[in-house]
Amino acid sequence: MQSRVAVFALLMLISSSVQADWMRFRGPNGSGVSDETQATPAEWSSQKNLKWKVALPGPGSSSPIIVGDKVFVTCWSGYGMSRNEPPGDQKDLRRHLICLDRKTGKVLWDRSVKPVLPEDVYTGMFAEHGFASHTPTSDGKHVYAYFGKSGAVAYDMEGKQLWQTIIGDELDPRRWGSSSSPILYKDLLIVTASAESEAMVALNKETGKEVWRQESTGFNATWGTPIVVPVNQERTDLVIGVPYEIWGLNPENGKLRWYCEAMDTDTYCSSVIAGKDGVVYGIEGRGGGSIAVKVDGSGDVTKSNVLWSGRDANRIETPILYDGRIYFFSRGIVNCIDAKTGERIFRGRLESDSGSTASEEPARGGGFGGRRGGGGFRGSDYSSPVAADGKIYFVSRSGETYVIKASDKLEQLAVNRLTSDEEDFSASPAIDGGDLFIRSDKHLYCVGK
Repeated sequence: MQSRVAVFALLMLISSSVQADWMRFRGPNGSGVSDETQATPAEWSSQKNLKWKVALPGPGSSSPIIVGDKVFVTCWSGYGMSRNEPPGDQKDLRRHLICLDRKTGKVLWDRSVKPVLPEDVYTGMFAEHGFASHTPTSDGKHVYAYFGKSGAVAYDMEGKQLWQTIIGDELDPRRWGSSSSPILYKDLLIVTASAESEAMVALNKETGKEVWRQESTGFNATWGTPIVVPVNQERTDLVIGVPYEIWGLNPENGKLRWYCEAMDTDTYCSSVIAGKDGVVYGIEGRGGGSIAVKVDGSGDVTKSNVLWSGRDANRIETPILYDGRIYFFSRGIVNCIDAKTGERIFRGRLESDSGSTASEEPARGGGFGGRRGGGGFRGSDYSSPVAADGKIYFVSRSGETYVIKASDKLEQLAVNRLTSDEEDFSASPAIDGGDLFIRSDKHLYCVGK
């Protein structure tokens, strides 16, 4: 038994070292937390602590990833480039995977993919986010991107295309599209093709061949990215939030292991997060609601494994767990709750660069409740917070990055802006080596001391 525990601990250590780079949406296992020891900056501007700024060949809402000395990011071009102009012809649409030098920002290569037609029309949420909302992922040897109807594509580090697999070609009747980012588990690339096929699909990462497919109407209204949660030496759960429920699946074959009742909402936009103790947390926005559930078990675990539930509302962003506290942001408000109990620690308004003053509200149970749960998403912030060096970073859609100290009271350290130009900042930052990589619809920025 002791040898099996030792092997499991070694595997976890190896997994942690492999994830030292920021190689998927929100870094190691989607946590948004950098475990590096380098100091990260609290303040920057277009003249201070900006290492480089690079124009991108097109817009996108996907986040950058860092793999060794390379940065990868996706964007699109050729169709639907501006709300103020006719979208053009869909046959000219191209999705791009861009590889840049991590130190200088120099574009090393740019690979484009032709569309599978007909594509979703550039209107509605496509006018909000366009055709590059999925963050790529990497195993350190290859890089993988998901381009909706154009499929999953694999490249080597020099930009050679290895394979392309179409996962689904359905159009979204709501014209919202999909945004769940691909993840890796062992030799599998797992993709949530919500709008394209109402399915979660696993591909062999070396060949692109389909290994398993789990279809469900629940995926149709799911935009979050799944995470993998180790349970014990023999078991790992693949966990995702879907409308009304949290699901735990077997990543080897996609079969449902357990589920629990969760938020009373017909969409699930954010991603769940996990603590080191095997507890998964979710805070959803459109309908509101929060939950903590212990992984493991089988079937309906609502009564046995739900540790607490609340009425906190998060709008769209994925929350972040750091030092036992869960932080989430909405409409200029930062919230902090206790991960063990779900009780509010603080809630306060952030100070913007226009000069309004940050203020903290007294700690009480609960959160926003349903008051901010309804309504549409236009004008919302889409970036999710990240953390490093005892600081929480949150980028608003208008380009303000708020920096607060990770503590049990609201202490705002700075609010930073990289440009006075009109740019859309909907991506979550990446962190590597003490630097932050922040992308807008026009540029990729590297910020560091």
